[in-house]
Amino acid sequence: MSSKGSVVLAYSGGLDTSCILVWLKEQGYDVIAYLANIDQAEDFEEARKKALKLGTKKVFIEEVSKEFLEEFIWPAIQSSSWYEDRYLLGTSLSRPCIARKQVEIAKREGAKYVSHGATGGNDHVRFEHLIAPWRMPEFYNQFQCRSDLTEYAKQHGIPIPVTPKNPWSMDENLMHISYEAGILENPKNQAPPGLYTKTQDPSKSPNVPDTLEIEFKKGVPVKVTNITDGTTHRTPMEFFVYLNEIGAKHGVGRINIVENRFIGMKSRGIYETPAGTILYHTHLDIEAFTMDREVRKIKQGLGLKFAKLVYTGFWHSPECEYVRYCIAKSQEHVEGKVKVSVFKGQVYILGPETPLSLYNEELVSMNMQGDYKPIDATGFININALRLKEYHRLQSKVTGK
Repeated sequence: MSSKGSVVLAYSGGLDTSCILVWLKEQGYDVIAYLANIDQAEDFEEARKKALKLGTKKVFIEEVSKEFLEEFIWPAIQSSSWYEDRYLLGTSLSRPCIARKQVEIAKREGAKYVSHGATGGNDHVRFEHLIAPWRMPEFYNQFQCRSDLTEYAKQHGIPIPVTPKNPWSMDENLMHISYEAGILENPKNQAPPGLYTKTQDPSKSPNVPDTLEIEFKKGVPVKVTNITDGTTHRTPMEFFVYLNEIGAKHGVGRINIVENRFIGMKSRGIYETPAGTILYHTHLDIEAFTMDREVRKIKQGLGLKFAKLVYTGFWHSPECEYVRYCIAKSQEHVEGKVKVSVFKGQVYILGPETPLSLYNEELVSMNMQGDYKPIDATGFININALRLKEYHRLQSKVTGK
């Protein structure tokens, strides 16, 4: 069979992508395996050997943790975004980073196609490539369930565990780890003992808090100091990993939610995001002191839009680029230090310090008069009351009361 051309497959070494690798070869493609090192717990050398044994033409293991942190996580911290008020977008942020490198490899290698092993849900949109086997009838008719994949693996000599390591699916990167599917699909099932791998059980965490001072410039963290033991971390990767360790030690960043997926279904997910949770709260605090009220209202709306665009796979869209630009502009004066206590699953703000604060102690003090007289409030109250008076005048006409 003549080759249909080269395809760069986003490969994990797991059952799905290993079967897809062999299946793509059967369809006549030359497969190039690509693994993104995004700081997940993975035996990359073992995955390389496995891919080569299965017949891949080349294997690329690309370190993308630094760009993930500085080009994807930092804009998310600046945005103060949660998806549906709880999810800090750990998986959603990683997908455009992984896909961008995959396309770079395809261009460099002259590959005609790129492919992935997403089985459904949001990642079908986040990883929209030319060959998506789980959307191709010739693939999903052959593999209608997990056991079909397992049988195919046995027939083709694809190494698989005798039994699944865990009865749920996991996805890990520098920012977080997620758990879904399997026994977790029933929302009534509590997270079983041993599920959490990134954080300590808060009830078993230390009885002494860690007090940190986190410094921001233009809405981005630049330094972390542990006031408790005096250690200081200045490089982005170093202090983000350190915040993950501190958050993990105190059980910070666990959530158990049902979320609305882009394609219309609800999905149950459990997440651990230790460093992201600490930075969300500290950034929010320094922003409150340095950002104008009306600018902040607009920026909050932009944060909601950012979260939706990232979650639904539109990072590389012009609208998301525009939203990121606007958010970055809003962060020009978000500068200063925040002291925070990390303890028993919680992040407690102790106090900020900033040279660009809009907080004026004299203006708000109850012990001295500010730049306005109490009588000035009378006109302010009368003007704001006018709308309410008119509303109730009309209501009394309608109801006859």
